Amino acid sequence: GLSSISMAGFRSLPASAQGKYPEQPIRLIVPRSAGGVVDVVARLWANQVASLLGTVVIENQGGGGGTIAAVAVARARPDGYTLLAGTTSELVISPVIMTTPSYDPVKDLAPIVTTAVSVSALMVHESLPVHTLQELISYAKANPGKLSYGSPGVGTSAQLCAELFKKLAGLPDIVHVPYKGANPGLVDFYAGRLTMFAASISPQVLEMHRAGKIRILVAGTNRRLESAPDIPISTEVGFPDLITLQFMGLFAPAGTPPTIIEQIAAATHQAMADKEFQKRLILAGFEPVTDSGPEQTAQFIREELVRWTPLLKASGIRMN
Repeated sequence: GLSSISMAGFRSLPASAQGKYPEQPIRLIVPRSAGGVVDVVARLWANQVASLLGTVVIENQGGGGGTIAAVAVARARPDGYTLLAGTTSELVISPVIMTTPSYDPVKDLAPIVTTAVSVSALMVHESLPVHTLQELISYAKANPGKLSYGSPGVGTSAQLCAELFKKLAGLPDIVHVPYKGANPGLVDFYAGRLTMFAASISPQVLEMHRAGKIRILVAGTNRRLESAPDIPISTEVGFPDLITLQFMGLFAPAGTPPTIIEQIAAATHQAMADKEFQKRLILAGFEPVTDSGPEQTAQFIREELVRWTPLLKASGIRMN
């Protein structure tokens, strides 16, 4: 799916077309708690584009599978001063599984650019006597009803990763414990109050994995991670359909002037071309998307909605 985001011919917007925007700080709403993977990318981007767009103020609004933040941006004034650090969760998953959708990701939000992709993973606490995914399956079947897993929240890619695993492995009785972002849940997980967790690969998670405090059993991708080539991937552990990549990008309220959309996209494109910035993203566990724009991001979201909608409806995952 990454190739559909790419835009080989994207060019910077001429200065004459940029107008006076921005004349004040830009508010970037992050749909997760501070310190999570989405927050990390948002802050890296904000720092990288400061010389091009000025001050970007990060505002964390976790909860609701990203819908709280998405609604806040969808209802904001379309002037380029309120943006969403959007992900697969609030652009694809949550609108499909909501009982009564509170926004339309295609009609209410204007795509600007895709910045990076992260991978969801399943992990267990060191106290659980399993070291591989197959051992986890055997343990769960031998101890029905005793396992629960935490996630950053209902409607997140991490929850989808765990629920798909449950369905593929035939383990419907593993209970979901949702949090308002990854960090609050990871605190409980590291402390052993949860024995299983689903979250995106991040430096914090990798550090705990390498220290032996937790064990990452599988990353939901078909390609080994540059930042962690030792972690098993879905196609290597007998679950080739367990592919749960999360895209991250920038979105504005629908109706935002095209010149502003293009200026933010051009600034991001220039920032993403920096090799050191790409390196920082890779070290943080992400795959940079270096050549993206509004049309390609919109097309990618439409394709993801087509791909995931039937699977999500069949999964039975619902969010009120």
